Amino acid sequence: MELYATELMGSRAYDSEGNFVGRVREFFLEPAEAPNRVSHYLLSRGNYQPLVAKHNQVASVSAGKLQLNVGERALELYRPNESWLAVQKDLMDQQIIDTRGRKVVRVNDVDLAELKANGNVELRLTQVDVGLPGAVRRLLQGVVPPAVIRRLQSQLPQKSIRWEFVNLIEPDPLRRVKLRISHEKLEDLHPADVAEMMEDLSAAERQGIIASLDEETAAAVLAELDERLTTQIVEKMDPGKAADILEEMAPNAAADVLADLPKETSEEVLDEMPGREADEVRELLAFDPSTAGGMMNPDFVFVGETSPRDEVLEWMRDQELNLDQLDTIVLLDDNAQYSGTVSVARLLLAAPDQRMAELRMEPLLSLPGNADEKEVFELFDKYNLRMLTVIDAESRPIGAITVDDVVSRLVKD
Repeated sequence: MELYATELMGSRAYDSEGNFVGRVREFFLEPAEAPNRVSHYLLSRGNYQPLVAKHNQVASVSAGKLQLNVGERALELYRPNESWLAVQKDLMDQQIIDTRGRKVVRVNDVDLAELKANGNVELRLTQVDVGLPGAVRRLLQGVVPPAVIRRLQSQLPQKSIRWEFVNLIEPDPLRRVKLRISHEKLEDLHPADVAEMMEDLSAAERQGIIASLDEETAAAVLAELDERLTTQIVEKMDPGKAADILEEMAPNAAADVLADLPKETSEEVLDEMPGREADEVRELLAFDPSTAGGMMNPDFVFVGETSPRDEVLEWMRDQELNLDQLDTIVLLDDNAQYSGTVSVARLLLAAPDQRMAELRMEPLLSLPGNADEKEVFELFDKYNLRMLTVIDAESRPIGAITVDDVVSRLVKD
């Protein structure tokens, strides 16, 4: 039999001898034991201390009635337990993340299913109702008979989310641990989708989600999040935790985040970062953000122009490269000066013994670090570039600007 939380709430409870023992005012899940099983029922008794019925003390359940298989003396007095998830308090009318639909929604009601086990009846949470039927049930419960409400809701469009696709939002880190709330489901989504959903949450909820993600995922999500929100989140973090996350970002993205923080906070985070990564970010922070140096990423692939194609490919296989972002390779001459670029497509289609210089693309384009961002935009637009090399005063490459960097800057502006 299918039952709704609104129908269970307020139900009269009777013990095995037929005595009235209270009304259901709340019921709980205990995620550490069974993620979707109703484990305890809170029974209120007016001026008396509430009782608790366990899942194995229920003989039957229906809309308006909870029948127990034990006497009142077998029931325990209620004591709050942080490891219990309260359906009424923690779920009903609360925001959750629909990981399948990739959006934030509000819970109107909860669907429950009966499961008979060892002579008693257990209730399992199967899905949450985020549509109009759940809202109607909550509005009319206790005012209109359940049978009438069910007839009304059958004519309304259904909108439910299966429990396995629900990601709970809990800002309190200690309670997240006790409730076994993890955000592993979010880690399987694209960071841009997670960032978009987080914009619909409160500041505390955003903070809680970022704090519970692994550093790599958190970095990817922050890179997609609105600049203002990213600053708010990082500013409230422990400097060590913030440093761990920023280490997973591209240096230019990390520099952009730190540039928006108060100088004291920025320095505290940099002090927690490993020396090499911190030095790279500090060098980027020395550039005006609206220059080529302020846009570039110092991590880029470069090889000698005389290297044969096969040798370059073999070398690249041994490197830890971001293959999703790898589009162009920078060439150096014998003096370690910039001498052009080769697209990965040309590299793959070239003959095994062809030299990189033979694959060089024309025209040879680069900009100094102090070049204005308008010059960057003009070159990308004029030549349909995918990447532009940034050089120092001695024509040595010091960074690269990708089309993603340009798009991000244009969107922010």
